[in-house]
Amino acid sequence: MRLAFSTTLAATAALGTVFAAPTPAAAHHGWSNYDSGKAMTVTAPVVESDYGHPHGSLTIESDGARWLVILAPPSRMTNRGLTPDAIAPGETVTVEGYPARNGDKEMRAERITAGGKTVEIR
Repeated sequence: MRLAFSTTLAATAALGTVFAAPTPAAAHHGWSNYDSGKAMTVTAPVVESDYGHPHGSLTIESDGARWLVILAPPSRMTNRGLTPDAIAPGETVTVEGYPARNGDKEMRAERITAGGKTVEIR
């Protein structure tokens, strides 16, 4: 009986350690960081593009300012028809979304027009 209790305790401690370890998702910011009352649209060339996890992102340049655009997870973008080639550096995109509340040049995209196709990504 004592051996079973010790084994269970050790397994529980090990499992707790795994779940307590920091992960990239733990650093993810919430959507409340964006002002959904201030919709904005920006048309600009892509400077940098990341089709990675946990979500894609773009850097676009408009009126001398660089904006970080937070996109959807790659699987959602692919399923909805937004390919990495459509948002590659040098392509011009139109992004509709919401700016960061803290004043940073960052926005959360709701939809993007790239390669003549508009894709809802939220």
